[in-house]
Order: sequence, then C-alpha cells, then structure tokens
Amino acid sequence: MEQQYRPGGFKMLPPIIKNLLIINGLFFLGYATLEKSMGIDLNALLGMHYIGAEDFRPYQLITYLFMHHDFSHILFNMFALWMFGNTLENIWGPKRFLIYYFVTGVGAVLIHAVVLYFEMSPILSAIDEYIASPSNQAFIDFMQSSNFQIVSIESQNHYMSFYKEYNNLLTSNPSAALRNSIEFMQQYRIDYMNAPTIVGASGAVFGILLAFGMMFPNSVIYLYFAIPIKTKYFVIIYGAIELYTGFANEAGDNVAHFAHLGGMIFGFILIKLWNNKKTNKWIS
Repeated sequence: MEQQYRPGGFKMLPPIIKNLLIINGLFFLGYATLEKSMGIDLNALLGMHYIGAEDFRPYQLITYLFMHHDFSHILFNMFALWMFGNTLENIWGPKRFLIYYFVTGVGAVLIHAVVLYFEMSPILSAIDEYIASPSNQAFIDFMQSSNFQIVSIESQNHYMSFYKEYNNLLTSNPSAALRNSIEFMQQYRIDYMNAPTIVGASGAVFGILLAFGMMFPNSVIYLYFAIPIKTKYFVIIYGAIELYTGFANEAGDNVAHFAHLGGMIFGFILIKLWNNKKTNKWIS
C-alpha cells in the first residue's frame, strides 16, 4: 500500500531539526553581513579546505556543514532537512539523529577530500618537479599547459600581469626571470591548495534522504510538487545522477557531487551497523 508523505508543520519540529535550522540561518546571516560590511569571508574561514593546505583547520570538518554560498543553497538544504529529517528524528530520537547527521556530514567531506587528492596530485607533482629542477623553458611549458589553472577570479589579473613581466625580464635578465619563476611557483602551489573550499549541509542532507528512503521505500513524494515518485526510486535516481555527474563534471558546476554520495555511503554503513547490533527494529 502506497503512502503519501507529508511532513509535519513547523510547530511539530523536533529539537535537533529546529536548532539546526536556527544555527544554519544564523551562520548564513553572519556570512552575508560580515562579507558586505567588513569584507570578512566566513566561508573561507569555516568552509572545508584541502587537507594539507595552509588554510585548512581541523574544525572545518564540522563548521563547513553550517556555511552556504547563497540563499538558494541554504533554502534547498534546509527545506530537505526539515522535510525528511523531521520524521527521522521523531523515530530515532534526538541523540541518534544528531550522531547520524554529523557522521554523514563528516563522511561526506572525507570522501570529497579523497577525490580531491587524486584530482590535484598530478598538478602538485608537476609544481614540485619544477621547483626541484627549474628552468625558464620548463616554466614557460608549465604556464602554457593544462597544469596551470586560474585558482580564482581575483588572481587572474595577477597571474597574467606576472607572466607578462616575466617574458619582458626573460630577454634582459634570464637569471632574475628564473628566480622570479621559482617564487611564483612556490606561491602558486600555496594558492592552488587553498583554493578548493566546500561548504553546505548537502552531504548530511543526502544521508538523511537515503535513510528516509530505506525507512519508507514505498512512500510517495512529489517532485516540483506535481510529479509523484516513490522514495526508493527517487533515492536511486538521485544517487545515480550524482555518480554520473561527479565523474563527468562536464559543466564544471563547482558542486561537490562526490560529497553527496559520501553522505549516502556513510549513512548506509551506519544504518547497517545499527541493524547488525539489533538496536533498530524498524529497518527491514
């Protein structure tokens, strides 16, 4: 028998969901306010950086979950958190739901970090090889190859200006040009490692979506409030799309698709562990 899923109203919000919504809203307000009034980028401070980068801090494994890029980003995540997490917390209780939320959130970013390591390693190796054995020709080859990437819009003009000055200096003083190129590559390595920053509760939200799909596989939800689909199919389709998009990444959309999958993977593992310990009787 199919069930149509309708989340309870806000007056029925359990405590963890309510507090997560409030905390995320406050962090987003702080991000928007400080950036506009003082030029302080909270996403750069609290978002998750590449492990090993100068800007990485261990607390970012948690704080990244409370930061979002823009209003649509936080709106989607908080709506999904309320819609699916509301029922989960009422069934599990606050403690178990909070554990699940942070395990999937941290697991998501760890999966993303592993994928990022394999993506960035070839370029970092090329940079290290140049610094170990520099030459002007090797520098020109690097700058003209796909290994050189603009790490941010702000840095683009700086990079292009340096390369122009380098070419001028190369004619008059090759030794000085070489020294400058080494300094440039050392700084570029730092900038390249600092550039990737992941923010948002999406990894944990995808973990919650998976759990809801496992608990209520035949419940019906409405895509765009119009198209009915069973949750088990919705979860499978959404996971397949994230997997495909993560590998294809043709659009360069700056979305951490593997982090979304990581939230699902860690959620699945945690639920199976709970089932094996027979502490949860409601999952078939």
